[in-house]
Amino acid sequence: MSTDPDLAIRSVPGRWTLVATVMASGMAFIDGTVVNVAVPRIGREFGVGLADLQWTVNGYALTLSAFLLLGGALGDRYGRRRMFVTGVVWFAIASLACGIAPNAPFLIAARTLQGAGSALLTPGSLAIIQATFRPQDRGPAIGAWSGFSALFGAIGPLLGGLIVQFATWRLAFFINLPIAAAVVWISLRHVPETRQEGERGALDVPGPALAAIGLGGLTYGLTEGPPTGWNTVSLVALVAGVVALAAFLLFERFHENPLMPLGIFKVRAFSGANAATFAVYGALGSVFFLLVLQLQDGLGYSPLLAGVSLLPSILLLLFLASRSGRLAGRIGPRLPMTAGPILAAAGMAMLMRVTPGASYLLTVLPAVIVFGLGLVLTVPALTTTAMGALPSRQAGIASAVNNDIARAAGLIAVAVIPAAAGIPTGGSGVETAALAAHFPTGMLICATLCAAGGVISYFTIPGRGLRRASPAMGHVA
Repeated sequence: MSTDPDLAIRSVPGRWTLVATVMASGMAFIDGTVVNVAVPRIGREFGVGLADLQWTVNGYALTLSAFLLLGGALGDRYGRRRMFVTGVVWFAIASLACGIAPNAPFLIAARTLQGAGSALLTPGSLAIIQATFRPQDRGPAIGAWSGFSALFGAIGPLLGGLIVQFATWRLAFFINLPIAAAVVWISLRHVPETRQEGERGALDVPGPALAAIGLGGLTYGLTEGPPTGWNTVSLVALVAGVVALAAFLLFERFHENPLMPLGIFKVRAFSGANAATFAVYGALGSVFFLLVLQLQDGLGYSPLLAGVSLLPSILLLLFLASRSGRLAGRIGPRLPMTAGPILAAAGMAMLMRVTPGASYLLTVLPAVIVFGLGLVLTVPALTTTAMGALPSRQAGIASAVNNDIARAAGLIAVAVIPAAAGIPTGGSGVETAALAAHFPTGMLICATLCAAGGVISYFTIPGRGLRRASPAMGHVA
């Protein structure tokens, strides 16, 4: 077992380690993007309404966000490579189950299991890089990982459109199997094992369990409440979710070795960055979910064209994020984190005009470009601030918490915003006319939420003086 980081990025083991972590992360990134594009086709094949489609996205996000911190802790304790490989195998088996799903409930259950596998492999990929590469090669390795992650995010919509339009959405899950097999083979052959040495204290298992119950109850209540008229089951689930989340915070407050030490939120910049993360990524999750539905069901776009329609925003982030990060380093994060969400919110407000008969060049594309430019300003500054607000010894927990909040924000927003906009979520199919009628309201809610992230940043993020952290591309993919 390796105890000291000593891999060189140009060595054979270093290159194989980077390939394994990039391939696994890319598999998860692309899978999420493809599923977003495939949602309308899945709904038509299974004859289900918006609530079931919400669960197809949220089942995965629920277990990922609930167990992400636990996945990182298990890797530190029992071996990062071991947990990483376990997560990859778990993800592959769940992907196979998704691909053969005979109905919507089976698919939702398989997606939930898939999210749990991702909670093991996602923190493991960066943790392996951090623990195995020597200090002088760690930055370039993380930079390469981030760049390829952004590239996967860019090709995801195109690949998703091609798969759904010319083959079947099931192929989006089956292609994970050979990728996972390659990752496992490379990892067992080339990636060194590492784990945290010394006294670690008792493992915090009840915390993630309470978080899962809380997020599950909250999501179920918010998703199923509107179409059922807030029946007893949805109300009980909602109350139980709130109580469980409160118990989670209380438990973390008094546990001797909490996965999420609440003391870190006493740092104003860290709290502000994560509050802004919740607002911005909640808005992003709902925009991507509703826009793909509107383009395909409301405007009649093919899956390929719907996927490609969103590509300009991802390409802008891919090619301009590093420059935006350097700008934030020179002028401080407050201005980019204030202006970026407000500019992205303007793009979301422009998406209100995406109604049946709207032109792509005159309506969709300008909104996507403005939206993308807002992300360019926001994402690098937001990620660097969340990572840099705490001491370097807490960089791991800072990254895990920020990732977790971003995932949970999308989970809750996708459950809440469609109903808040008046879009019917029950029934046996997506009501195209109702979706088209209420889509502008949904985009207005998203724009307001995103702009709130800019306001939060203005009042909580320092103008200068924040420690610079390793570059990262954020969570958009």
